Amino acid sequence: MATLVAPTSAQLRQANSHPLKIIVLGDSLVYGFGDFEGGGWVERLRRRWMSPTSPGHVLYNLGVRGDGVKQVAQRLEHEFRHRGELRNRVPDAIVLSVGVNDSPRLGRQNGRNYTDFETFKVEVASLLDRAQQLCPVLFVGMVPVNEARMPFLDCLYYNHSDQYRYKEATRLACQARQIPYLDIFDLWMGRGEEWVRSRLTEDGLHPNVAGYQALLQDVIRWEAMSKLT
Repeated sequence: MATLVAPTSAQLRQANSHPLKIIVLGDSLVYGFGDFEGGGWVERLRRRWMSPTSPGHVLYNLGVRGDGVKQVAQRLEHEFRHRGELRNRVPDAIVLSVGVNDSPRLGRQNGRNYTDFETFKVEVASLLDRAQQLCPVLFVGMVPVNEARMPFLDCLYYNHSDQYRYKEATRLACQARQIPYLDIFDLWMGRGEEWVRSRLTEDGLHPNVAGYQALLQDVIRWEAMSKLT
């Protein structure tokens, strides 16, 4: 049986003179929870691309609150196969953004992680391998939380140390597969703790309006996104 090899971004641009169809799969960061004005960075980008002066690319928001890597993997191919449009029977690219919901400690600060770290690494690797067989893939990393607001929902203890471990595992998995990875965690932490806190909602987990505005700018400025589109 022949192995399906997804085209590169350069081949994609040459082959497609029509607007691209891009799906974004992930958790509440994709869904846009917390942005009551613009609906999140994906929705903001979708609206931007609807402008008469834009290339007219089509963006599907497939974010589900609470999803971890296992749930996104379960949805991957079904979502991909059912998001074709017009001359495109399937989408041209996938943007993934998941992992933060796998990282929290359960019940107490030193409890077990929601998804065991070694299990997470295996599941991320599998997700990326499967996605790459479908089309070009990009990955947008997680935002840092406000640790002072934990626990979330009185039971989930998110923290920067675990976030860093899980995002690094994801970044390295992407690097090994030459999948562009936007390291939002390091980018935001580099802007200072007060900057981060001012861009999160009261729950300490989700970006607020200003946070999603910042995320949109980070994505737009990302070289990998500009090369794709």
